[in-house]
Amino acid sequence: MKTRAPDLSELLRTLDPHAPLAERHLWLMGMLDWVRGKRADPEAAAARVRELLDAAEADPQWLVLWREWWTEFLTEVDATSLLADLGFAPRNAFLAELADRLRRKLILPTPETTDLRELFPLLFPYEFDARWLRALDAPTLQRLRRVLLGPETPDSAHNYALRTLLNALAHALSQISAAGQSAEVRTRMAPQVQRERPFASLPISFEALRQAVLTHGRTSAPALVALGTLREQLDACRAAASTVYEHLKEHGISVHIEFQLRQLRQRIIRVKALLLCLETDSPAQATAQLLSHLVRVNRDSSSVGELVRDSTQLLAAKVTERNAETGEHYITHDKGEYLHMMGAAAGGGAVMALTTLSKLVIVGLGLSAFWGGVAAGLNYAVSFVVIMLLHWTVATKQPAMTAPSMAAKLKDLKSPQAYEDFVTEVVHLLRSQFVAIVGNVVMVLVVAYALSAGIQALGWGALVDDAHAQHILDEHHMLGRTIPYAIVTGALLFASSLIAGWVENWFVLHRLDSVIAYHPRITRRLGAERARRWGRYWGENISSWTANVSLGLLLGLVPPIVGFFGIPVEVRHVTLVSGQIAVAAQHLGPGVWQQPALWWAAGGIVITGFLDVAVSFYLAFRLALTAQNVTGVDRRRLYAAMGRRALHQPLSFILPINAPADASPAPPIPETRESG
Repeated sequence: MKTRAPDLSELLRTLDPHAPLAERHLWLMGMLDWVRGKRADPEAAAARVRELLDAAEADPQWLVLWREWWTEFLTEVDATSLLADLGFAPRNAFLAELADRLRRKLILPTPETTDLRELFPLLFPYEFDARWLRALDAPTLQRLRRVLLGPETPDSAHNYALRTLLNALAHALSQISAAGQSAEVRTRMAPQVQRERPFASLPISFEALRQAVLTHGRTSAPALVALGTLREQLDACRAAASTVYEHLKEHGISVHIEFQLRQLRQRIIRVKALLLCLETDSPAQATAQLLSHLVRVNRDSSSVGELVRDSTQLLAAKVTERNAETGEHYITHDKGEYLHMMGAAAGGGAVMALTTLSKLVIVGLGLSAFWGGVAAGLNYAVSFVVIMLLHWTVATKQPAMTAPSMAAKLKDLKSPQAYEDFVTEVVHLLRSQFVAIVGNVVMVLVVAYALSAGIQALGWGALVDDAHAQHILDEHHMLGRTIPYAIVTGALLFASSLIAGWVENWFVLHRLDSVIAYHPRITRRLGAERARRWGRYWGENISSWTANVSLGLLLGLVPPIVGFFGIPVEVRHVTLVSGQIAVAAQHLGPGVWQQPALWWAAGGIVITGFLDVAVSFYLAFRLALTAQNVTGVDRRRLYAAMGRRALHQPLSFILPINAPADASPAPPIPETRESG
């Protein structure tokens, strides 16, 4: 049963300055809830504030009770942590803040608290609160200050607010100074900034401001001079912190350091907002704006997704940047590169045919689900590494690498000709992917079929029996479970590229190439020259090794692990699918060509190849667009350019046919900008 909301007269009548702490706070929550009303119109809420002031001015006895209530509130409640710490991690660490946000989602706050930071989400829990606070006009705010706070005296609420403001500034500035002088941040600043040490001077600048305010007043000339000096010092600190990003981009990203830098920047912004309240001639308006800002900060600081997204954006940009550099090698631009890609794909297909036969042998061993997954994962990982070492290729590993490369090129679309150039690059990408898949699949089919026939001819038995062969054809029906399983496989292909980028970033961040090359223990064991070669090799190839090994293990281990929870998942990698179908067709003999199941399974190869590539590319492309902040792409112009190319040169999407050198640029299209 829904309870009736109290009216203003009832709320005024129930004010009790001597009530227990929790009840006094519940009364204030009820009053603010009355001000909000239906939370539909900020102006209506502002009108209720004026109605409250009218009622308060009409009842002097109530004002006496209110000011006694307010004195009790100020005496017992500490606002320093609200002003200085709301929205910031208590220990300036990403994992600590993540755990704290999860805790706050699971454990509700109590109104029985003397910490205004804990009480604040109960007093202002809605985004609407920020709107109605900003809707309060200057006359209403001045009247609110005069009526509810009373005249200024040495012990009045006005002086309490000043002391609280100075305490909050001292706390926030100490946090900024400590973060800026921490070893993780300081050692990554530019050398010139390290010599200037702007963060070390912050407490000195603030102490000068505090003494000027307490001695001469907050609007005095000495206070304003000290305040200007402190602002300049804050700007120097912010500029110094920004130099850390250049170091991170070159030497590897740390989510923890990125989180520290983001907290530092936001604390500087908070201090400037507090300084505005200190220096303004309209403290009521500045206070209302600060409260509105804190409401939004409180809402944002409760989001786990926002924390992860903000703290990992730089890492995502680093990962996609590395993948973009690698992806350039997978795009062919002329006939020679096209034929080279075809040969590399054929070599990769031959190895994957052997991988398929090894998988069938592993299945025949009858291992448990987990150990069968481990064996299959190692089988895939060894095959991918062999292909890498022989400089061959597996087509489905390319999209996650080429997508960031294409996303990076979207930044440069400044003219109609740039759109045509981008479409040309898309054409190069598509035909590179086409020839790689064709080379893989054709060679897998031929080699797997030939090896299966050769094994039978040598009398070594069959890799599969009749039932298993028929089961393979039925399981890979293009309209069966092939589609969802291929989508999952595409996601795993994308995941392996993320793992590779993360490991490479971690390797560079901790300078492991230098450790391998120069650490005395390693050089004694390997020799100085060999250690340097190893350090250089792993610095250049750690990403490739990680991508191949992680992909193999993901393909092998994810199905049994997910299956443990009752979710059926199988790998649908186009090369493995092709090899199994070839082995099944060979075993069933010439009559299989008359079976519809074979042709439905052949369609499954096409669907699997398309989804492996499309899903992996799409996920990597979307991540790259977000991480590299690509916006403002005119999609209409892009689609039109793509359509013209498909209409005039359809074969260029699959064969090395280049656009004519004198191709005319795209005609102008009325500006309709979309974010993409």
